[in-house]
Amino acid sequence: MSAVRQMTKSRWIGAITANLLALVVACSGKEVQPVAEFSSESGPKAIIKTKFGDIHVRFYPDQAPKHVENFVNLAKSGFYNGTIFHRVIPGFMIQGGDPNTKSPLRKDTYGQGGPGYTLKAEFNDIPHKRGVVSMARAQDPNTAGSQFFIVVEHSQFLDSKYTAFGEVTKGIGVADKIVNQPKVQCVNGAKDEIVATQADKGPCDNPIDRVEMTVTIVE
Repeated sequence: MSAVRQMTKSRWIGAITANLLALVVACSGKEVQPVAEFSSESGPKAIIKTKFGDIHVRFYPDQAPKHVENFVNLAKSGFYNGTIFHRVIPGFMIQGGDPNTKSPLRKDTYGQGGPGYTLKAEFNDIPHKRGVVSMARAQDPNTAGSQFFIVVEHSQFLDSKYTAFGEVTKGIGVADKIVNQPKVQCVNGAKDEIVATQADKGPCDNPIDRVEMTVTIVE
């Protein structure tokens, strides 16, 4: 694991201010304000449509150009349409983007799918505060593909370890609804293995009811 990179004094102050603001926002239920230092007003945006409402995302092309390009290209191709948020952890994040989740008959493979290639990590100084969109990966830093997650509570322990490439600008309340959906619970099984209590409903942390998405890119 790489250490968190040092920030300049002004950037550090900016990050603290943003985190404090987001904490107040999280408590009040209001929309998250973008981190102006990193976010881009120009370029494509994404709208993630779900049965609970829409989540609007702006990207960080200067911080993670390859990840932004990858997400936009996958979305334009329809790759994400019909996939679900297959992992929800209250107080942490919601995760989706696995093509295996398009089929309700492949629950045993949820969380294992991708586009057939991987991306080189683009770790940056964007803090994993509430509303940040980042790429999921395996233990190897260079294994991100299509799966992404939206942070619902500050998770600074992820900073400089996962590639943040965007941020929710509208609809964070939708993510709050998704993260609080009833889900498959996990227990300690034989030999301390973590097992799902409702394996027929999917792997651990999978919502009992499907939360499908359709992703549209707005130029």
